[in-house]
Amino acid sequence: MRILYLSALLAGLVLEAQTAPRAVSKPDLGRIDGYIEKARAEWQVPGLAVAIVKDGRVVLARGYGVKQLGGRERVDTDTLFAIASNTKAFTVAALAILVDEHRLDWRERVADILPYFQLYDPWVTHEMRVEDLLCHRAGLKTFSGDLLWYGTPYSREEILRRARYLKQAFPFRDGYGYSNLMFLAAGEVVAHKSGLSWDEFVRQRLFVPLGMKRTATSVRNLGALGNYAMPHASFEGPVIGLNWVNWDSMGPAGGIISSVNDMSRWLLMQLGGGTIDGQKILSEAAQRQMWEPHNVMSGPAPMERGADSHFSMYGLGWVISDFRGRFTVSHGGAYDGMFSEVWMMPEERLGVVVLTNCDRGVGRPIINRIRDVFLGLGERDYSAEALARRNRDRPERKETPMLPTAHPPVTLESYAGTYGGPMYGDATLTRENGRLVLKLLPNPDFVADLTPTGGDTFTLKWRKQFAFFAGGWVHFAVDGKGRVMEMHLDVPNNDFWFDELEFKKRL
Repeated sequence: MRILYLSALLAGLVLEAQTAPRAVSKPDLGRIDGYIEKARAEWQVPGLAVAIVKDGRVVLARGYGVKQLGGRERVDTDTLFAIASNTKAFTVAALAILVDEHRLDWRERVADILPYFQLYDPWVTHEMRVEDLLCHRAGLKTFSGDLLWYGTPYSREEILRRARYLKQAFPFRDGYGYSNLMFLAAGEVVAHKSGLSWDEFVRQRLFVPLGMKRTATSVRNLGALGNYAMPHASFEGPVIGLNWVNWDSMGPAGGIISSVNDMSRWLLMQLGGGTIDGQKILSEAAQRQMWEPHNVMSGPAPMERGADSHFSMYGLGWVISDFRGRFTVSHGGAYDGMFSEVWMMPEERLGVVVLTNCDRGVGRPIINRIRDVFLGLGERDYSAEALARRNRDRPERKETPMLPTAHPPVTLESYAGTYGGPMYGDATLTRENGRLVLKLLPNPDFVADLTPTGGDTFTLKWRKQFAFFAGGWVHFAVDGKGRVMEMHLDVPNNDFWFDELEFKKRL
């Protein structure tokens, strides 16, 4: 049924494309430039950079604002930003090179390549193929297991070994759950098939031939490269500065750092059918495989009247959609205090990249405006509309109710101790200055002060500022004899699931 649904949507695009807008020959780049700066200021983003490619050349590339809030150094087209999940397409391209060279097949079993690869079900582990890793249909819920790599000392292999404890969220190949861990596994496939680390393979086979001279796979390269932006976040209040966070352990899913000058080279190759400056990087067949829909995402109603977009699918490392009958390829990326957006309309040989040093979503409105101008659709103010929605729809944080108790009173000393489970590792609770202090040992930055709210519930306040989450609560399970048995973390956010972590008290 999913294939029939997809076929009907794509057939509809053929009819709609006959009346779809055509790109204008000479858009007013000066007005686009002014709009980008206006949007940056409206969203209070310290700095960003944009590049537009059209018909095989870069038609606009510029930096806006500053590298760091309160600083004077301006962003330019070589300034480095984290591209986060836009890394995924590079990992797929690395695999495609191996497929082109007959060193890999998209349908190979992952467990045959990575003997330590194991998921929640033996049959799923056996049947998982390389292409399954790349389109979010493994059966895990979105972002499941991301705390295994975030700030932990675990190697890529060790993270995948621990992934077997993650629970299934939907049937294998019958749903959509965005999975960084599966792209981490894809990077390990690159390493095992090529004999090089993922980092070295993408450097040799993608960065170097594309001329991406300032692109790296680790924050450890920033000092040598120089000219990099600093991250900023506004999770619960005004924009504040952050430090760079090391994402090396999940590099294949989100570790690349780049500039708009370098990313424009990536777009030119993509829009050139895998070729740039006469040099073939990928075969057209490999690129078609990457841009073919492999999984259905939740999206607009396909028959909605007047809809600009009628479907949203996931290819291999790319989001596949349409705009008024035109095929589009895109992806976003979210790092601690940085957002990135990449968008292409291959039929018009048009592509845009936006890199920002703040976690505010100005990138997509900028792309929408550029798209409309190049298609001759006017100058709709997507930035103002999106900002109004953001301010209107910002959710209110609600207190978590206290859990009822049916046991004798418990002293603070009784809660103290070591808690843990096989997936994540241990946590400790100690008494310091009359209160409990929580430490999640795999991530040394996860230190929090707990304050009792009544019953067996405590508020949690992290000592460090994070981009993706703020405080939360800790709930304790206590038996009828007053013995503390287990700890549950409730940290509201949309990216890291603390409730997946098992923390049973070691008695």
